[in-house]
Amino acid sequence: MFDPLNIPNQSGAGFKGEHFASIMESNSTVGFFEIHAENYMGAGGLPHRMLTAIREKYPLSVHGVGLSIGAEGPLDTEHLTRLKNVVDRYQPGLVSEHLAWSTHDTNFLNDLLPVPYTKAVLDRVVEHIDQVQTTLGRQILLENPSTYVAFSQSEMKEVDFIRQVQKRTGCGLLLDVNNVHVSATNQNYDAKDYLASFPVEHVGEIHLGGHARDVDDQGAPLLIDAHDREVDDAVWGLYAHLIGNIGPRPTLIEWDNDVPAWHILKADVDAAGRILEQKAGNTHAA
Repeated sequence: MFDPLNIPNQSGAGFKGEHFASIMESNSTVGFFEIHAENYMGAGGLPHRMLTAIREKYPLSVHGVGLSIGAEGPLDTEHLTRLKNVVDRYQPGLVSEHLAWSTHDTNFLNDLLPVPYTKAVLDRVVEHIDQVQTTLGRQILLENPSTYVAFSQSEMKEVDFIRQVQKRTGCGLLLDVNNVHVSATNQNYDAKDYLASFPVEHVGEIHLGGHARDVDDQGAPLLIDAHDREVDDAVWGLYAHLIGNIGPRPTLIEWDNDVPAWHILKADVDAAGRILEQKAGNTHAA
């Protein structure tokens, strides 16, 4: 019998309603499922009936996309209350959010936008995370962003900013390896150097996803964090390198747009699982 409050160091998938029948009929071997909290903030209906059935067989992770932790203004307490209701209802093993902002005054944006890494923003993010963790009564994980440009106002490196947030709030970290590759390519730095300096001892979950390729106005490569295709070979390589250093962690395959048939998504879940198994007995200190 699985422990619903414990996310195993296995590979999992983002749960999509269109996959429900395939998952239940095949009794799929998946370590856990992750949901976007905002999709379950209503009181009832088919989404909740499906998720309740999934919850009886698999551990859950809840991933928020709407708190706007990096926003200048205060957190939306009504949204935070709705998030708490989802967490209390399903008692997930993990809860996570983004180091990003997506609101301004009363306007809600469709994108998760990065923040400048300044002392003032650090203080604000720390205050917001403290508020979230106090309201939920539990630790959350904070996800590193995908970025396309660097802010000239930044006073510290992204990794140093994240390290300070973790130290001051006690939050855990969600390390999105695709975001690392996207940001490193777009800003021309070494992804492995970034991983080597990341506070991996606090990583409670890893995300992998697909990205789209484009070019900027100067013809240089530009990667878009699209979540609409298979995980790229370069990201698989970074992931294998990371797991070889730090050991297995719960690993999620994100596929949120142009969602394919279940067996296609499951192929990436299985690929991550094979890397976790291969590296589990052959790790060394990060």
